[in-house]
Amino acid sequence: MNLFDLSGEVAVVIGATGVLGGGLAEGLAAAGAKVAVLGRNQERGEARVASIRNAGGTAQFFSADAMSRCSLAEAHEKLEAALGAPTILVNAAGGNDPKVTVVGDKKFENIALEDWGANFDLNLVGGVVIPCQEFGPGMVKRKRGSIINIASVSAHIPLSRVVAYSASKAAVLSLTQFLSREWAKDGVRVNTITPGFFPAEQNRKLLFNEDGTPTPRAASILGHTPMGRMGEARELTGAAVFLASHAASSFVTGIDIRVDGGFLSQTI
Repeated sequence: MNLFDLSGEVAVVIGATGVLGGGLAEGLAAAGAKVAVLGRNQERGEARVASIRNAGGTAQFFSADAMSRCSLAEAHEKLEAALGAPTILVNAAGGNDPKVTVVGDKKFENIALEDWGANFDLNLVGGVVIPCQEFGPGMVKRKRGSIINIASVSAHIPLSRVVAYSASKAAVLSLTQFLSREWAKDGVRVNTITPGFFPAEQNRKLLFNEDGTPTPRAASILGHTPMGRMGEARELTGAAVFLASHAASSFVTGIDIRVDGGFLSQTI
């Protein structure tokens, strides 16, 4: 038996138009799953599908906005008709709203309440709550499913500046444990992956100068990462395939797998 064979599984990857979500979509497809690539950017979504198909996998793009239950419901109906009932859900949409970055004259006490809400809407409500409400009940009914939420090292130890992002990702960890308990007897496992620092669209300008050299913040991050480098999207694949595979992780729920190069183990 191949513990990591996902043949016959249907994986929905929300946020697969981004770097990390796209890498996870390709990894699940390479393991044999049929992948529904969900996102708002059709051009990038179709490019991801083409990459998966060129590698011999099965994938299809479905336009969807994770912040809209109606949008996800429409995509859900279409993808189930095209690929089958989802057995894997990866919630990889999210990011940091720069309006809630504490830096310079922008201090904690000056953050507007509506700006806090923007981060929680993006990372918790749209990032996890709405997708789980849409796809979770079907998995519960069929008594089979794996939900993988994407957290952050900042959820464990709040990083400087990104206060609302850190808090919203900590909420993702809490909600994941809640759902893992609620749906455990229904055959649905709910876990998180905590990435360390992976260059992506949302953080590239914060991490690298135009000439490709690391910014002071990136240098600080690298100095705090025992492996001395940042991660590559493909390095999240192993954790995702493990959690997605019923054969490999049938008794695993409510856990967090850190893929961070040792960042959270570093002290002084």
